[in-house]
Amino acid sequence: MSLLQDQAHGLRRLFAASKQRFVPVVANPRVMGAGLLLEGLCAAFAELNLQTLVVDAGVHSPQPSELAHVDLSNCIERLSPRVSYLAARGLPMRYINPQGSAASFLEAVAEAAPQADVILLHASAAELARIVALREVRPLLLADTDPASVTEAYAGMKWLTQRAGLLVYSLLMACHPQLRVATRIAQQLHSCADGFLGAVLRDWACLDPRASHHAPLTPELRHLARELLLAAPPGAAVDASADATPLRPARTVASPHLTAH
Repeated sequence: MSLLQDQAHGLRRLFAASKQRFVPVVANPRVMGAGLLLEGLCAAFAELNLQTLVVDAGVHSPQPSELAHVDLSNCIERLSPRVSYLAARGLPMRYINPQGSAASFLEAVAEAAPQADVILLHASAAELARIVALREVRPLLLADTDPASVTEAYAGMKWLTQRAGLLVYSLLMACHPQLRVATRIAQQLHSCADGFLGAVLRDWACLDPRASHHAPLTPELRHLARELLLAAPPGAAVDASADATPLRPARTVASPHLTAH
């Protein structure tokens, strides 16, 4: 058995009798191929025989059904045998408690989709900070080769570091894996995270938005998907207290000038 097959088998065994994993994805309105990036990540989870629920709460995501405040489960759409979808723009804010936390939104989603092994929440950094403050998760940043998207990704990292106390991140870029600029962007974000925020960009991968849907996933994308799962203890996000209060910024940190060139 190869190393990849052995790791995949280990993850499947890990999920066989475990609670759901929660993967926060920081929405980036500057990335044109964000939907394809989410599809690629779901495909990597599907290769591990995992069921994924995409909770799409990004600023450009569809409005939720009028029934969402009554029964979330009936608003979940099956996209494929292993991927489901919940249009959720604005939904997390309906679960805000008096302390400003929307952590109970995770509980509602988990109850609505008990069959999901992975809950992938695509939302703005501001909304994620209200949901995942101090939880054991690793946010996934999105970007492409446009400098504006890189700046937006850093801004999301800065917000979550200061407001939610999250210090370890992954990055998925919409570009060809062999572009040299992709390596420079990842190195730049890694350097800025360490130097300005005390945070860490742990790993990164690329997905070519122009590639065929039938093209095999890259080893880097498979690795990133496994790392995101292993960084999210089963049930940790949902089991955390719903009374958690989002953190306030400890200090003001100037944003570095980021460019892809």
